Amino acid sequence: MITSSTPDSTGSALPPVIGVVASQLFNPYQQKVLDEVTRQLNARGMVTVLLSGQTQEELTALIRRSAPLALRGLLVLPGSRVTHAGHLPVLEFDAEPELQADALQAGQVTAELLLAQGHQRFGFMQSQPGESAQKQGYSTTLQAAGRVLNAGLTAEGDDRESAWQAMMHYLKKTRASERIQALFCESDLLAFGAMQAIRDFGQGVHLAVAGFGDSEEARSPTWHLTSWSPDIRQITANAIDRWLGQTAESRGGKGQIEQRHSHFGKIVPGEMSACGCAFRH
Repeated sequence: MITSSTPDSTGSALPPVIGVVASQLFNPYQQKVLDEVTRQLNARGMVTVLLSGQTQEELTALIRRSAPLALRGLLVLPGSRVTHAGHLPVLEFDAEPELQADALQAGQVTAELLLAQGHQRFGFMQSQPGESAQKQGYSTTLQAAGRVLNAGLTAEGDDRESAWQAMMHYLKKTRASERIQALFCESDLLAFGAMQAIRDFGQGVHLAVAGFGDSEEARSPTWHLTSWSPDIRQITANAIDRWLGQTAESRGGKGQIEQRHSHFGKIVPGEMSACGCAFRH
């Protein structure tokens, strides 16, 4: 168990040092979590040090070189993992029940929103193959409404270029009559790449897109991306409290979907017609 401490008046006591592990920090969602994690650990009297490496070998080496810092634990950001933590206690954000529940709800609510627009064929884009809470909530809700997940796209990376390549490949190989009409992406970055591919492909293709993370860029007229906004502050607070062995009552996060224009797919009368994003759909 990790316990926080407050330096005494003489300054002889040193605050606990926590290693925050990240395999990459390109994703705005990861950056938001990092900012919140740092703020909350600092407020609890702890000091954080960022350990960032692209491979497990790099991360393992960093953890070993951090031995003189007397790390008290490792907090692993979403999308990252460690295989060799030694004796240090580890908090993996991706494994947190509340984070998983939030992702499941994101898939459910996004599916309901896309269904409400009258879309008939649906797709899901992820960075790596496999199942996820987002995908599960999305596909289960579609099935309950008598629909199916018609296309699963894998970008092979959580970045715009990978998403662009995956979307462009799908558009080129799929007949117009068989293409999906709505796409839910596991991150805003993937959504941006997919939307750019749709625009570059042209040929009258209109496709509704929704993301996850509610990044600052999602709100810009360039994208006007509809995106799920998780309650990162509350989820982070609950996770850290449990990790530190604190008995404060857990309060679930209240994520919500931020509706903009991208989930329509085409220009619709009203507010969207006056938005700078309208001519791009």
